[in-house]
Amino acid sequence: MIDFRYHLVSIVAIFLALTVGIVLGSTVLEGPLFKSAEEMTASLRQTNQEYRSKITELQTREEGNNSFVFSHAPELVRGQLAGERVVLVEAPGASASLRDPIQKLVTGAGASYMGRVSLTEKFTAADQAAVVDQLATTLAPVGTKFPDGASPYDKAAAMLASAIVTGDRTQAGRPNLVAAGVLDAFQAGDFLTVSGTPAQRATMAIVLAPAQPYDGEDAEQQTAAVVSVAAGLDSVDLGTVLAGTTTASAAGGAISVLHDTGEAASNVSTVDTVDIAAGRIVVVYALREQLTGRSGAYGVGSGSTAFEPAVPSPSPSPSPASTRG
Repeated sequence: MIDFRYHLVSIVAIFLALTVGIVLGSTVLEGPLFKSAEEMTASLRQTNQEYRSKITELQTREEGNNSFVFSHAPELVRGQLAGERVVLVEAPGASASLRDPIQKLVTGAGASYMGRVSLTEKFTAADQAAVVDQLATTLAPVGTKFPDGASPYDKAAAMLASAIVTGDRTQAGRPNLVAAGVLDAFQAGDFLTVSGTPAQRATMAIVLAPAQPYDGEDAEQQTAAVVSVAAGLDSVDLGTVLAGTTTASAAGGAISVLHDTGEAASNVSTVDTVDIAAGRIVVVYALREQLTGRSGAYGVGSGSTAFEPAVPSPSPSPSPASTRG
């Protein structure tokens, strides 16, 4: 019969065997384990160093490319927008550092820069939507009918567009008397600020997207307001481009939302590389393409179909035979 002492001795023997095994295992395997860990660490260090070198090389190349394009920008855009007038519209949260580069490039392309309209955070605030709706409705000329289902920002965009852009070059550079007071009214309500002479209507518009997608429970409505403004301008002028960075073409960004917005997606061009010299040149090319009745999604982010618009093929020169007679 097995008694308690037998069980006690068995348990002690088991723990003793485990202790001896651990001691022997750590002693025997200590060398190989340390060696393997050291080799793995050395390999990871080498891999990290290779990645760092590659990143540094790519950054250097990027800076070189950007510098080269920037220095040749005047030649690349010269005459592309000759005779046009361009206005800049900034969404709340747009980067102010892009104003001067865009203005310089637009004027270098032969266009007249009419100034900018900067929308404030109040313009897109959810608790101000009813106020925006009432203001737009009040400013609309007698007999104006907004489309069924038009949002407050669709209405506001229509009124702003009537005040700052036109599709008739003979009216460009002149204020729209019918829309007189629109900018003043929105400015008085702290919905926007004005610089330059945007009331002297432009023929084309650049809408600058927020530097970062809006967040919070009202983000969807705020982004939709920016898209409405871009679509409203494009419906009146000769061409509109919504420009931003890859954050704008990422999920929730203004460019991404526009790409999912029916008719506006097929009419308004987008560029998501406006933060680099080459991207700003693409904005000019996209405006030029708009003059031909075409649009596109350009850049490197989600939804982009190419980095820049395709250059139209030159018409073939007539053969000697076809020029005779």
